[in-house]
Amino acid sequence: MDTQSLKAFLAVAQTSSFSQAAEQLHLTQPAISKRIAVLETQVGSRLFDRIGRRINLTEAGRLLMPRAHQILAMFDDTRRALSNLQGDVQGSLVLATSHHVGLHRLPPLLKHFTRKHPAVRLDMRFLDSEKAYAGVLSGDLELGIVTMSPAPNPALVSVPVWTDRLRFVCAQDHPLATHPVSQLADLSHYPAVLPGEMTFTRGIVMESFARQQLNIDVAMSTNYLETLKMMVTIGLGWSVMPETMISDDMVVLPLEHPPIERPLGYLFHRHRTLSNAARAMIDLLEQARRLPHAINEAQQSA
Repeated sequence: MDTQSLKAFLAVAQTSSFSQAAEQLHLTQPAISKRIAVLETQVGSRLFDRIGRRINLTEAGRLLMPRAHQILAMFDDTRRALSNLQGDVQGSLVLATSHHVGLHRLPPLLKHFTRKHPAVRLDMRFLDSEKAYAGVLSGDLELGIVTMSPAPNPALVSVPVWTDRLRFVCAQDHPLATHPVSQLADLSHYPAVLPGEMTFTRGIVMESFARQQLNIDVAMSTNYLETLKMMVTIGLGWSVMPETMISDDMVVLPLEHPPIERPLGYLFHRHRTLSNAARAMIDLLEQARRLPHAINEAQQSA
Protein backbone atom coordinates (compact mmCIF):
# COMPACT_ATOMS: atom_id res chain seq x y z
CA MET A 1 0.00 0.00 0.00
CA ASP A 2 1.97 3.03 -1.25
CA THR A 3 1.43 6.60 -0.13
CA GLN A 4 0.75 7.90 -3.64
CA SER A 5 -2.25 5.58 -4.00
CA LEU A 6 -3.54 6.66 -0.59
CA LYS A 7 -3.22 10.33 -1.58
CA ALA A 8 -5.17 9.63 -4.77
CA PHE A 9 -7.84 7.80 -2.76
CA LEU A 10 -8.25 10.70 -0.32
CA ALA A 11 -8.36 13.27 -3.13
CA VAL A 12 -11.16 11.38 -4.89
CA ALA A 13 -13.01 10.86 -1.60
CA GLN A 14 -12.81 14.56 -0.74
CA THR A 15 -13.77 15.89 -4.18
CA SER A 16 -16.12 13.07 -5.27
CA SER A 17 -14.49 13.41 -8.65
CA PHE A 18 -11.63 11.66 -10.46
CA SER A 19 -11.03 14.70 -12.66
CA GLN A 20 -10.92 17.15 -9.75
CA ALA A 21 -8.65 14.79 -7.80
CA ALA A 22 -6.32 14.66 -10.83
CA GLU A 23 -6.26 18.45 -11.01
CA GLN A 24 -5.60 18.73 -7.27
CA LEU A 25 -2.65 16.30 -7.44
CA HIS A 26 -1.37 17.61 -10.81
CA LEU A 27 -1.89 14.22 -12.48
CA THR A 28 -3.89 12.91 -15.40
CA GLN A 29 -7.27 11.30 -14.77
CA PRO A 30 -6.03 7.89 -16.07
CA ALA A 31 -3.16 8.08 -13.55
CA ILE A 32 -5.65 8.64 -10.72
CA SER A 33 -7.82 5.75 -11.93
CA LYS A 34 -4.77 3.46 -12.08
CA ARG A 35 -3.73 4.32 -8.53
CA ILE A 36 -7.23 3.66 -7.23
CA ALA A 37 -7.33 0.35 -9.11
CA VAL A 38 -3.98 -0.67 -7.60
CA LEU A 39 -5.19 0.24 -4.11
CA GLU A 40 -8.44 -1.70 -4.58
CA THR A 41 -6.40 -4.73 -5.60
CA GLN A 42 -4.16 -4.38 -2.55
CA VAL A 43 -7.01 -4.15 -0.06
CA GLY A 44 -9.16 -6.66 -1.92
CA SER A 45 -12.25 -4.45 -1.90
CA ARG A 46 -13.98 -1.91 -4.10
CA LEU A 47 -13.52 1.57 -2.59
CA PHE A 48 -15.89 3.65 -4.73
CA ASP A 49 -19.30 3.08 -6.28
CA ARG A 50 -19.60 4.78 -9.66
CA ILE A 51 -23.28 5.38 -10.43
CA GLY A 52 -23.64 7.59 -13.49
CA ARG A 53 -21.59 10.68 -12.74
CA ARG A 54 -21.82 10.21 -8.99
CA ILE A 55 -18.91 8.75 -7.05
CA ASN A 56 -19.56 7.54 -3.50
CA LEU A 57 -17.44 5.72 -0.95
CA THR A 58 -18.28 2.09 -0.35
CA GLU A 59 -18.33 0.68 3.17
CA ALA A 60 -14.72 -0.42 2.63
CA GLY A 61 -13.83 3.08 1.45
CA ARG A 62 -15.40 4.67 4.53
CA LEU A 63 -13.44 2.26 6.73
CA LEU A 64 -10.17 3.03 4.94
CA MET A 65 -10.52 6.83 4.94
CA PRO A 66 -9.52 7.64 8.57
CA ARG A 67 -6.77 5.00 8.42
CA ALA A 68 -5.42 6.53 5.23
CA HIS A 69 -5.16 9.88 7.00
CA GLN A 70 -3.33 8.20 9.89
CA ILE A 71 -0.89 6.35 7.61
CA LEU A 72 -0.01 9.48 5.64
CA ALA A 73 0.33 11.54 8.83
CA MET A 74 2.67 8.93 10.31
CA PHE A 75 4.70 8.81 7.09
CA ASP A 76 5.06 12.61 7.01
CA ASP A 77 5.90 12.68 10.72
CA THR A 78 8.65 10.09 10.22
CA ARG A 79 10.05 11.94 7.22
CA ARG A 80 10.18 15.20 9.19
CA ALA A 81 11.86 13.51 12.16
CA LEU A 82 14.56 12.06 9.90
CA SER A 83 15.04 15.35 8.08
CA ASN A 84 15.34 17.22 11.39
CA LEU A 85 18.36 15.10 12.30
CA GLN A 86 20.37 16.95 9.68
CA GLY A 87 19.64 20.25 11.41
CA ASP A 88 19.03 22.08 8.13
CA VAL A 89 16.13 24.54 7.81
CA GLN A 90 14.79 23.58 4.41
CA GLY A 91 11.98 21.75 2.66
CA SER A 92 8.30 22.70 2.56
CA LEU A 93 6.36 24.47 5.31
CA VAL A 94 2.58 24.16 4.93
CA LEU A 95 1.30 27.27 6.66
CA ALA A 96 -2.28 28.52 6.90
CA THR A 97 -3.29 32.05 7.81
CA SER A 98 -6.41 34.17 7.66
CA HIS A 99 -6.62 37.02 5.18
CA HIS A 100 -6.56 39.62 7.97
CA VAL A 101 -3.50 38.18 9.74
CA GLY A 102 -1.77 37.59 6.41
CA LEU A 103 -2.30 41.19 5.31
CA HIS A 104 -1.87 43.09 8.57
CA ARG A 105 0.47 41.07 10.81
CA LEU A 106 2.61 38.63 8.84
CA PRO A 107 4.36 40.62 6.06
CA PRO A 108 7.42 41.73 8.10
CA LEU A 109 7.79 38.26 9.64
CA LEU A 110 7.53 36.51 6.27
CA LYS A 111 10.05 38.90 4.74
CA HIS A 112 12.48 38.22 7.60
CA PHE A 113 11.89 34.45 7.42
CA THR A 114 12.41 34.11 3.67
CA ARG A 115 15.63 36.14 3.82
CA LYS A 116 17.00 34.08 6.71
CA HIS A 117 15.84 30.68 5.39
CA PRO A 118 15.89 30.83 1.55
CA ALA A 119 15.91 27.00 1.28
CA VAL A 120 12.40 26.75 2.77
CA ARG A 121 9.52 26.54 0.31
CA LEU A 122 6.53 28.28 1.88
CA ASP A 123 3.20 26.66 1.00
CA MET A 124 0.89 29.42 2.25
CA ARG A 125 -2.85 28.88 2.31
CA PHE A 126 -5.27 31.71 3.02
CA LEU A 127 -8.15 30.19 4.96
CA ASP A 128 -10.78 31.25 7.46
CA SER A 129 -9.39 30.75 10.96
CA GLU A 130 -11.96 28.04 11.64
CA LYS A 131 -10.87 26.02 8.58
CA ALA A 132 -7.22 26.47 9.53
CA TYR A 133 -7.99 25.01 12.96
CA ALA A 134 -9.61 22.00 11.32
CA GLY A 135 -6.65 21.57 8.96
CA VAL A 136 -4.08 21.62 11.75
CA LEU A 137 -6.22 19.22 13.79
CA SER A 138 -6.50 16.75 10.89
CA GLY A 139 -2.78 16.95 10.12
CA ASP A 140 -3.21 18.54 6.66
CA LEU A 141 -1.52 21.74 7.89
CA GLU A 142 1.65 21.94 9.94
CA LEU A 143 1.16 25.44 11.32
CA GLY A 144 -1.67 27.95 11.53
CA ILE A 145 -1.39 31.68 12.26
CA VAL A 146 -4.93 32.84 12.84
CA THR A 147 -7.55 34.22 15.23
CA MET A 148 -7.49 32.14 18.41
CA SER A 149 -10.54 30.03 19.22
CA PRO A 150 -12.48 30.99 22.39
CA ALA A 151 -12.58 27.24 23.17
CA PRO A 152 -9.24 25.77 22.02
CA ASN A 153 -8.96 22.05 21.32
CA PRO A 154 -6.70 20.29 23.88
CA ALA A 155 -4.98 18.43 21.01
CA LEU A 156 -3.60 21.74 19.74
CA VAL A 157 -0.92 24.02 21.15
CA SER A 158 -2.33 27.55 20.77
CA VAL A 159 -0.13 30.56 21.57
CA PRO A 160 -1.41 34.17 21.31
CA VAL A 161 1.04 36.61 19.74
CA TRP A 162 -0.96 39.78 19.05
CA THR A 163 -4.17 41.31 20.41
CA ASP A 164 -6.73 42.91 18.13
CA ARG A 165 -8.86 45.49 19.93
CA LEU A 166 -12.23 45.73 18.22
CA ARG A 167 -14.13 49.03 18.16
CA PHE A 168 -17.76 49.64 17.31
CA VAL A 169 -17.99 51.72 14.14
CA CYS A 170 -20.43 53.10 11.60
CA ALA A 171 -20.36 55.34 8.54
CA GLN A 172 -20.19 59.10 8.94
CA ASP A 173 -23.72 59.50 7.57
CA HIS A 174 -25.22 56.63 9.61
CA PRO A 175 -27.92 57.66 12.16
CA LEU A 176 -25.75 56.33 15.00
CA ALA A 177 -23.03 58.83 14.07
CA THR A 178 -25.12 61.75 15.36
CA HIS A 179 -27.36 60.09 17.99
CA PRO A 180 -26.19 59.70 21.59
CA VAL A 181 -24.77 56.19 21.91
CA SER A 182 -23.41 54.80 25.17
CA GLN A 183 -24.72 51.25 25.67
CA LEU A 184 -24.84 48.06 23.62
CA ALA A 185 -28.62 48.32 23.84
CA ASP A 186 -28.44 51.47 21.71
CA LEU A 187 -26.97 49.40 18.86
CA SER A 188 -29.54 46.63 19.01
CA HIS A 189 -32.13 48.93 17.38
CA TYR A 190 -30.09 49.20 14.17
CA PRO A 191 -29.00 46.58 11.61
CA ALA A 192 -25.44 45.30 11.86
CA VAL A 193 -22.98 43.93 9.33
CA LEU A 194 -20.77 41.33 11.01
CA PRO A 195 -18.25 38.58 10.29
CA GLY A 196 -19.70 35.24 9.15
CA GLU A 197 -21.92 33.27 11.50
CA MET A 198 -19.40 30.49 12.18
CA THR A 199 -16.37 32.73 12.74
CA PHE A 200 -14.64 33.12 16.08
CA THR A 201 -14.96 36.92 15.86
CA ARG A 202 -18.73 36.75 15.34
CA GLY A 203 -18.99 34.49 18.37
CA ILE A 204 -17.07 36.97 20.55
CA VAL A 205 -19.38 39.84 19.54
CA MET A 206 -22.58 37.83 19.93
CA GLU A 207 -21.50 36.67 23.39
CA SER A 208 -21.02 40.29 24.51
CA PHE A 209 -24.63 41.08 23.58
CA ALA A 210 -26.00 37.80 24.93
CA ARG A 211 -24.56 38.52 28.39
CA GLN A 212 -26.90 41.54 28.49
CA GLN A 213 -29.76 39.52 26.97
CA LEU A 214 -29.66 41.63 23.83
CA ASN A 215 -30.30 40.54 20.25
CA ILE A 216 -28.48 41.75 17.14
CA ASP A 217 -30.23 42.38 13.84
CA VAL A 218 -27.57 41.08 11.42
CA ALA A 219 -28.42 42.46 7.98
CA MET A 220 -25.37 41.07 6.14
CA SER A 221 -22.22 39.13 6.91
CA THR A 222 -18.92 38.25 5.31
CA ASN A 223 -15.78 36.43 6.41
CA TYR A 224 -13.49 39.11 4.94
CA LEU A 225 -12.85 42.16 7.10
CA GLU A 226 -11.84 44.26 4.09
CA THR A 227 -15.28 43.62 2.57
CA LEU A 228 -16.89 44.28 5.95
CA LYS A 229 -15.11 47.63 6.10
CA MET A 230 -16.53 48.58 2.70
CA MET A 231 -20.04 47.60 3.84
CA VAL A 232 -19.70 49.84 6.90
CA THR A 233 -18.37 52.87 5.02
CA ILE A 234 -21.28 52.87 2.55
CA GLY A 235 -23.78 52.82 5.41
CA LEU A 236 -25.13 49.25 5.35
CA GLY A 237 -24.93 48.98 9.14
CA TRP A 238 -22.77 49.29 12.23
CA SER A 239 -20.03 46.77 12.89
CA VAL A 240 -16.89 45.96 14.88
CA MET A 241 -13.49 46.62 13.35
CA PRO A 242 -9.89 46.15 14.52
CA GLU A 243 -8.34 49.48 15.45
CA THR A 244 -5.66 48.94 12.79
CA MET A 245 -8.34 49.02 10.06
CA ILE A 246 -10.36 52.05 11.16
CA SER A 247 -10.21 54.90 8.62
CA ASP A 248 -11.37 58.52 8.45
CA ASP A 249 -14.62 57.60 6.71
CA MET A 250 -15.78 55.74 9.85
CA VAL A 251 -17.06 56.98 13.19
CA VAL A 252 -15.96 55.16 16.34
CA LEU A 253 -18.97 54.86 18.65
CA PRO A 254 -18.20 55.92 22.24
CA LEU A 255 -19.74 53.01 24.12
CA GLU A 256 -19.41 52.60 27.88
CA HIS A 257 -18.39 48.99 27.42
CA PRO A 258 -15.09 47.18 28.05
CA PRO A 259 -13.11 46.82 24.81
CA ILE A 260 -13.79 43.65 22.87
CA GLU A 261 -10.48 41.95 22.16
CA ARG A 262 -9.55 38.93 20.11
CA PRO A 263 -6.18 37.18 20.34
CA LEU A 264 -4.23 36.32 17.18
CA GLY A 265 -1.48 33.74 17.25
CA TYR A 266 -0.12 30.41 16.10
CA LEU A 267 -1.16 26.81 16.62
CA PHE A 268 0.13 23.33 15.84
CA HIS A 269 -0.82 19.76 16.73
CA ARG A 270 0.49 18.68 20.11
CA HIS A 271 1.45 15.19 18.87
CA ARG A 272 3.05 16.20 15.59
CA THR A 273 6.79 16.27 14.97
CA LEU A 274 7.46 19.78 13.70
CA SER A 275 9.88 20.34 10.85
CA ASN A 276 12.93 22.54 11.40
CA ALA A 277 11.23 25.09 9.15
CA ALA A 278 8.15 25.18 11.38
CA ARG A 279 10.33 25.53 14.47
CA ALA A 280 12.18 28.42 12.84
CA MET A 281 8.88 30.14 12.08
CA ILE A 282 7.71 29.61 15.67
CA ASP A 283 10.97 31.11 16.96
CA LEU A 284 10.26 34.19 14.87
CA LEU A 285 6.68 34.38 16.16
CA GLU A 286 7.96 34.11 19.71
CA GLN A 287 10.27 37.05 19.05
CA ALA A 288 7.27 39.03 17.81
CA ARG A 289 5.32 38.05 20.92
CA ARG A 290 8.04 39.05 23.40
CA LEU A 291 9.48 42.02 21.50
CA PRO A 292 6.74 43.41 19.21
CA HIS A 293 9.04 45.86 17.38
CA ALA A 294 12.12 43.65 17.09
CA ILE A 295 11.28 42.20 13.67
CA ASN A 296 10.56 45.60 12.09
CA GLU A 297 13.75 47.04 13.55
CA ALA A 298 15.79 44.11 12.22
CA GLN A 299 14.32 44.67 8.74
CA GLN A 300 15.21 48.37 8.80
CA SER A 301 18.80 47.69 9.82
CA ALA A 302 19.28 44.87 7.26
